[in-house]
Amino acid sequence: MADRFKQIFEDKWRSYFGAAEWPVIFYYTDNPDTEDLQESHHITRCLIGNLNRVRQGHAYVYTMNTPGCTGGKRYSGFTDRMRPDIEDFLACGVPGEFEGERYKKTPELVRAHLEKHPVYDAPAANIVFKRWDMLREDENPFAAIFFATPDVLAGLFTLANFDWPDSDAVIAPMGSGCASIINYAFEESRKMQQRCILGMFDISARPYVPSATLTFTVPIKRLKQLINNMDSSFLITTTWEKVRQRITP
Repeated sequence: MADRFKQIFEDKWRSYFGAAEWPVIFYYTDNPDTEDLQESHHITRCLIGNLNRVRQGHAYVYTMNTPGCTGGKRYSGFTDRMRPDIEDFLACGVPGEFEGERYKKTPELVRAHLEKHPVYDAPAANIVFKRWDMLREDENPFAAIFFATPDVLAGLFTLANFDWPDSDAVIAPMGSGCASIINYAFEESRKMQQRCILGMFDISARPYVPSATLTFTVPIKRLKQLINNMDSSFLITTTWEKVRQRITP
């Protein structure tokens, strides 16, 4: 990413969002940096749990062979497979065999949801996550993932709607935690008009993020538009200043 754009974002982020944490970015590559591989540690089976170190400044390289659930592999584009009993697992389970997560009322509703949520092929063998301020000039991310508190979310949400003609500038589609930050963001990144994704509503992923935190994922093309709008938006008003002063790390 060009140093100039990186610096412009950093300056404006600190100016308008104070001490709010840097976003996490991700990109695909067939040749991850050696240092990033050395920094990458697998801590937990859930991909979201492994991003906590990224938020602290470490790189995380994720592949088809990284230990973890099939959902993480599917929603990163590495496979189209799911566990064979996924319809029952996401619904009410199978009595005497396993408990369901009860995220959908029936297996039929699960099946319908999955049919409308197509998989994609990852463009490279590795997906690299790192914190924004650790991004190098030769790295070109697909999206920025903000792990945000309510006040930060309010600012990002309002900014996303600033230049948008209707009420759909931000979507909150159902899906796993990894789907909300990777899969949906990848889909939006291929569109002319790119929406932002409000996520991390997945109950299974919630234990891996702070209680007052959701994610707000922005494709990079859209992020550039938001940055260009900052200086003429509500962010320069005394109304926002009252909110900004409450934002803490």
